[in-house]
Amino acid sequence: MKLQDLCVPVAKQMAWFVSICVMFVVFSCTTVAQTVDELSAELLPLIRSHQGEVSVSVLDLSSGLRFNYREKDVMPTASLIKLPVMIETYRQIAAGDLDQSMTLTLKATDKVPGSGILTRHFNDGFQLTLQDAIRLMIAFSDNTATNLVVDQIGLPTTSNTMATLGYPQTKLHSKVYRGDSSIFPDRSKAYGLGSTTAADIVGLLEDLHSKRLVTPESCDIMLEHLKSVEDKSQLPRLLPAEIEVAHKSGSVSKARCDAGIIYAPSGPIALCLLTNNNEDRRWTDDNAAELLNARIAKTVYEYFNPPHAGNAKRGHSTFSAFWGVRVVGARTPVRVGWPLTAAMSNRRRVSPAKDCDAML
Repeated sequence: MKLQDLCVPVAKQMAWFVSICVMFVVFSCTTVAQTVDELSAELLPLIRSHQGEVSVSVLDLSSGLRFNYREKDVMPTASLIKLPVMIETYRQIAAGDLDQSMTLTLKATDKVPGSGILTRHFNDGFQLTLQDAIRLMIAFSDNTATNLVVDQIGLPTTSNTMATLGYPQTKLHSKVYRGDSSIFPDRSKAYGLGSTTAADIVGLLEDLHSKRLVTPESCDIMLEHLKSVEDKSQLPRLLPAEIEVAHKSGSVSKARCDAGIIYAPSGPIALCLLTNNNEDRRWTDDNAAELLNARIAKTVYEYFNPPHAGNAKRGHSTFSAFWGVRVVGARTPVRVGWPLTAAMSNRRRVSPAKDCDAML
């Protein structure tokens, strides 16, 4: 038998295999687009019925599926800006510029109103470590503790580091309740304490989850801080009590926001929910913006974890799992593989291409 006689059937088999792989890649991308459409159909009525501005970004960290709504709009952060402040503080600690065990002394001039416990419950001269101040800044959203931290890291450094990381719209404008310290006076006038986009914050959360910020050890510590947040009025509010959430909220009268990672049975989900110019500015349990954010989080959670659905997880392609086909975004290449049992046991999931996002 001649060599060319052997090559022809092999070539036909390879052509058949490539055709099948291409077919499943196309099918998978179509499935992802349909999945995003399904999630959009559940979220958009909630968003569009709200009387105020809304910006949302959702990322399933396991599959890569995204939902975005006005995710690049610059919005006020309120106390959500304390998340980037924490990241910058641990960057300086890792670089050796700060010592987390250094002692800070509380003075009367440091005390500012609003959320937290230092101003109301501790006397002048009280001493605490830098790490304690970080804990108070995140867990209790302590405004006085935040200013103690910002005094150590420097006011411009948070914005500078966010820009270096690729999040240029995330800026700390001033110290808390110290408007005269603003380094971005125009943005302070428009947005208050800080500004960001939903896309920026979800990018930071993805980096934090992937341990790409500072050091892996620092990421673990920061996530533990976020898991200790006392405020449950928004993102965690309607989720099952046993579900762990690492998040940071923020509230001023006209803007309510929350962002974090939901550790769902289907896998971790990052989301950022920002509102502004809300008609309802009441400080009540049924504030419309806080309920909106809670309902969005619940809808996202239940979308990926349908009630009474057993092990079924929406947003995942059976064909892509079998064939090892994975449709991905910009950071990961497309890859295909043979239909092995291992591919089934690993339950590979489809990640959407960039053009499958719901950018509305």
